[in-house]
Amino acid sequence: MSPTAKASFRRFWSQLPFFVWLVVLWMMLWGQFTVLAAITGIAVAIGVTKVFHLPAAELSGRVNLWYGLVFGLLFVGELVRGAVTVAWQALRPGETTSGIIAVPLRTDADLIMTHVAVTSSLIPGSLIVEADRERRILYLHVLGIRDRADAEEQRRHVLLWEERIVRAVGSRDDLAALRAPRKEATG
Repeated sequence: MSPTAKASFRRFWSQLPFFVWLVVLWMMLWGQFTVLAAITGIAVAIGVTKVFHLPAAELSGRVNLWYGLVFGLLFVGELVRGAVTVAWQALRPGETTSGIIAVPLRTDADLIMTHVAVTSSLIPGSLIVEADRERRILYLHVLGIRDRADAEEQRRHVLLWEERIVRAVGSRDDLAALRAPRKEATG
């Protein structure tokens, strides 16, 4: 196999998860998991990847199915808990408190930071308002923050999501960053 063919194969293999995700997303948008939806999804995914050529995302090449399953189950549970909590805060008498917290992440991977930000934003009651890539800090608006203890608890919660994501799909460097002593950031 020639060097250019090897490079093309490596590029195809590294982008395969994104390609499959585009096909699944297409099928979910149409609400059909049929052969026709899959074929049109493949055609759309080819078109999207050829027309909108984006730089390849750096994948770790490491996937731990057990931690991925744990992440998925805990995430679904957190969605339910967050929805109930937000509903209670909206219906109960009195003020609903909130705050903006800064969460310094331990890993340096853009993809992990993105996963943590999306996970945190999808859970009802919290929303990413800014991501400082250079300092690796996520800023979240969170409901139910009454004092510093609540802010610290929420910060620990986001860092736990970071840990779960790293254990599921992070690189060895990301795993090492989790084990390294934390540098406390102000904010």
